[in-house]
Amino acid sequence: MTTTAPTAAPATELPRARPLPWLRHSLVLAGRSLAKTTRNPGPIINGVVTPALFMVLFVYLFGGSVAGSTTTYLQYLFPGILVMGAGLAGMVSTGSAINLDLKNGVTDRFRSLPISRLAPLLGSVLADIVRYLLAVAILFAIGALLGFRVQSGLAGALAAAGLAILFGFCLSWVTVFVGVLVRSAETVLAISFISFLPLQLGTSLAAPVETLPGWLRSWAEINPVTHVMDACRALLNGAPAGDTVTMTLIWCAALFVVFCPLAVRAYGRQQ
Repeated sequence: MTTTAPTAAPATELPRARPLPWLRHSLVLAGRSLAKTTRNPGPIINGVVTPALFMVLFVYLFGGSVAGSTTTYLQYLFPGILVMGAGLAGMVSTGSAINLDLKNGVTDRFRSLPISRLAPLLGSVLADIVRYLLAVAILFAIGALLGFRVQSGLAGALAAAGLAILFGFCLSWVTVFVGVLVRSAETVLAISFISFLPLQLGTSLAAPVETLPGWLRSWAEINPVTHVMDACRALLNGAPAGDTVTMTLIWCAALFVVFCPLAVRAYGRQQ
């Protein structure tokens, strides 16, 4: 009687490590948002053209009277324009895109998929980071053509750009929350532009806070956008930053911690 030696069982392949599901789903939906942007580049154009127009008008209308020369004034003004570009791009596009998805029934399709409630929101905001990068790069190019020069080298330019983009990312969660709550994209745009005026113009954008009237100075000193602009100004011009970078990071953390959970919770209730 012959015996057959037992054969070894084939080795099973180890499962491939995959990123966190919510992150993977968010990246896929970010790609969807960017694909929509290629067909409708309006938010990027608006996020670049509006700050660029402010920069040109302010420099050539007020540069001589405020700073004595347009070149000197441009060195002061450009960091604020950089923050405006990142902030405006997010404030205008993110909330309205989320609102349109809710209104057009796209959210109902997402409801049938096994994805996190966070993924559609985070995907849209991650796509905005790409838009911020494009807006910041174009604004740097326009600033260089007008005569702006970074005084702190490449590291300072990257730090200022990163800080402006980080603030834009965190600020966009406010409009995501608004976009989930209101009923129309037009209302989101109206709220965004109404908020834009005191947030972006009631700051140290065009002149130092010390030169503003008392009532406006009081607002500018507590306005988070002022801290971001002052921090970027110090980083780009090689000046002491003081506590402006720290205050900016604190504001970024506060905006994200408060409005991201609120937006996700409100979005879940819509489903």
